[in-house]
Amino acid sequence: MLATEVQRLSAEIVELADRHGRNREALMPILQAVQERYHQISEFSMQEVANLLNLHPVEVYSVVTFYAFLREQKLGRFVIRLCRTISCDMQGKEQIARQLENELGIKFGETTSDGRFTLEWANCVGMCDQGPAMLVNDQVFTHLTCDKLRDILEGCRRSYTAHGANQKGGH
Repeated sequence: MLATEVQRLSAEIVELADRHGRNREALMPILQAVQERYHQISEFSMQEVANLLNLHPVEVYSVVTFYAFLREQKLGRFVIRLCRTISCDMQGKEQIARQLENELGIKFGETTSDGRFTLEWANCVGMCDQGPAMLVNDQVFTHLTCDKLRDILEGCRRSYTAHGANQKGGH
């Protein structure tokens, strides 16, 4: 990290602590805000949060590594989480999974080299009666078909191009 990036990140974390508080209860909101802005929670960020909240760095690290929606690694602009429950299995999830991998050129657990897409499994998205289902960031998509999936990915690509790669800490 460059010195200016470090200073900016430190200032943002201080601002988040001022907004959410400087106690243990503020840990999750601060981590979620850092994740949203930077698409990851770096080791430096964890140390800064620990210092501001007077927590041991291992406590912060434990929270980041416990929750699947918090990540140390950089996530893509669009995080796609495909439900892998038996309900979605019975409704054609495998075909959707293969199409995602083929169209994005990555496997589950990976991010495209351009930083646009991260592909992950979700244990459940709460749409068992409407599977196969997936999340793209926080938006739920249900009753997935190959055609519907193609349209969703195209919409993401258009959105990325229209809003530019640098928006919201993009790539």
